[in-house]
Amino acid sequence: MAFPPSFYRWRPHPWHGLEVGPNPPTLVHAYIEISPFDRVKYEVDKVTGYLRVDRPHRSSSQPPSLYGFIPRTYCGNRVGALMPNAIGGDHDPLDICVVSERPITKSEVILNARIVGGLPMMDSDEADDKIIAILENDNLWSHVHDISELPEILVERLHHYFTTYKMIPGQEHRVFIGPAYGRAHARSVVEAAILDYKDEYGD
Repeated sequence: MAFPPSFYRWRPHPWHGLEVGPNPPTLVHAYIEISPFDRVKYEVDKVTGYLRVDRPHRSSSQPPSLYGFIPRTYCGNRVGALMPNAIGGDHDPLDICVVSERPITKSEVILNARIVGGLPMMDSDEADDKIIAILENDNLWSHVHDISELPEILVERLHHYFTTYKMIPGQEHRVFIGPAYGRAHARSVVEAAILDYKDEYGD
């Protein structure tokens, strides 16, 4: 039996087996690990590609948007160099938050996301940027092309979530997030993460 060219006999790894997107660094694929309805932090297992329970959220804060990563990206030296005082990237795929009008309750989905900005997060002195994007064909947010066009409260909620989601009572908090940046810098971060991936894993 002959399979069509796009057929996968085995499930591709969501980090390494999917494409970056239709038109990076403007339009990328996002693999979603967490929905706004999740009270547990899920993270893709780097060996198997399946979702693993990382930890339950300690606080009442929930993610204000879809949250996942851009396939075939890696936060290495190039990403780290774009963030002042960072010693490097966090050695993970580049994180992305995707805004959608309609509730998307499922994780482990792939969608097209248009880059509009990001949050410069540093965790334990490593760059851990949170790219912010819009669901490409969203009926309400399709006019947004830069983070400055989003409601301030939405960006504020994303900032608050990432500032607090790793807090553990009695332990030093080593997360710092600076002011949000716009589309131009976000594209530079995505481009750097694509090149970092090629350095680490090849084409």
